[in-house]
Amino acid sequence: MNIRNPKLTVVGAGPGDIDLITIKAIKVLKTADVVLYDALVKEEILDYTNPKSKLIFVGKRKGCYAYQQEQINELIVAHAQKFGHVVRLKGGDPFIFGRGAEELEYAAKFGLETAFVPGISSALAVPGNQNIPLTKRGCSESFWVITGTTKTHELSSDIELAAKSNATVVVLMGMSKLSQIVELFQQQGKHNLPVAIIQNGTTSDEKIGIGIVDTIEQVAENLNLSNPAIIVFGEVVKHRKNIVNIQNKYQYELNTTACGTK
Repeated sequence: MNIRNPKLTVVGAGPGDIDLITIKAIKVLKTADVVLYDALVKEEILDYTNPKSKLIFVGKRKGCYAYQQEQINELIVAHAQKFGHVVRLKGGDPFIFGRGAEELEYAAKFGLETAFVPGISSALAVPGNQNIPLTKRGCSESFWVITGTTKTHELSSDIELAAKSNATVVVLMGMSKLSQIVELFQQQGKHNLPVAIIQNGTTSDEKIGIGIVDTIEQVAENLNLSNPAIIVFGEVVKHRKNIVNIQNKYQYELNTTACGTK
């Protein structure tokens, strides 16, 4: 039986809110013969897939891996060769700590046609959803996005470099090493630097804790914050409160004026 040429498309599903998936991603999902999806992908997004496509969960939940990465690579090739178009659906943007590049390289070695559809990265969208900009004129001229845990399960050495800068620092997958990360910022004398931890960002289960370097561990403990979460270090965290204060002031003045005209 003749089938279409085997193809892999790696697709970013966005940070969590299903409305933040891109139109291009939806179009690609409708053409898929097989969809391999991760745990961070909201299952409602699967409603956009071709009704005849085969859906396979390959993610991790509660520390249990459905498949190891090597097995996922093999599944991609085997299903593409058998069925045609495989879509690898991953949370956020697959090129930002998502191993999307590795999967494309593996597929290409077996002659698969490959394509990539970017997703909105949680590193950008999750802070933004809480009114925390990563850059702000006069406050932050740049930002770092760093993984908290490397391939060898060690703390990334880049965090120490980032802690020395004046940039906003966004740490993904860093909750298990929060104490070590905090210590690096303390060593740079940044005890009062604002910090935000956002868990399950852009979803209905979103939780946020705000503190400073010296208090953020206690904040995380009090609020029972855990992965999946993003940690943001920087003066830009103050913007969230500033917006609320401005809005409250405006509403107060509006109410006062309205009362005065009665």
